[in-house]
Amino acid sequence: MAQTKNPVKNGIIPWPDLIPGRLIRRYKRFLADVRLENGETVTAHCPNSGSMKACCQIGRPVYLSFHDNPKRKLKYTWELIHMPGSLVGVNTQVPNRLTAHAIASGDVAELNGYETVRREVKAGSHSRIDILLASPDRRPCYVEVKNCTLVTDGAATFPDAVTLRGQKHLMELQNLVAAGCRCAMFFLIQRMDAHSFAPADHIDPVYGKKLRQASQNGVEIIVYDVSIDLKAIRLNHRVPYDLGPQKK
Repeated sequence: MAQTKNPVKNGIIPWPDLIPGRLIRRYKRFLADVRLENGETVTAHCPNSGSMKACCQIGRPVYLSFHDNPKRKLKYTWELIHMPGSLVGVNTQVPNRLTAHAIASGDVAELNGYETVRREVKAGSHSRIDILLASPDRRPCYVEVKNCTLVTDGAATFPDAVTLRGQKHLMELQNLVAAGCRCAMFFLIQRMDAHSFAPADHIDPVYGKKLRQASQNGVEIIVYDVSIDLKAIRLNHRVPYDLGPQKK
């Protein structure tokens, strides 16, 4: 099986050829055993360091991509899982790429009007921010993208595990705002069954506190969901958020 290319057009990312199977187990964070339709069991790379709460049920249909690269130890990558309410994107490399191309295509009204879109830019001496938007006549805009897959009764929350790295990003964005830059936290819900967004205080209360602080200090909050099927993924609608008071 050869890997198909998946070029981005108008903010849409086509999937590579997807191979269906059933999830046997996910373990050591980055490994997943999957039984293919032909009965073969394979171990796939799980490109997601989170806990994957609400999108990692044993026995659920999953979809893998195949990569015939001699440098890769694992030839399969876990891309999607079919949960009862929606297909869910597992690959955390997709949100950054999709968001950057959606911005460049003019699909994110809040971030329109910039001439250049750069990814993985240095911010400070020891960190990088996912996206930098720039124009000669505008102050630079830094955008940090977070992948959100935890949805309960239609409510999306982030993070799904304690994230010290995420807390650090919020502080960095506040520092950039204080230096005169525009900054935004962009939460991409990689599924289609959410109608609202809030910080997951019950999982990481420190992150929730820092997100509220960042919002008060000028960091914009932008939340979108996606339209996703077995052919492609694209940015869909803006989802309302409610930071509300800190939940204890």
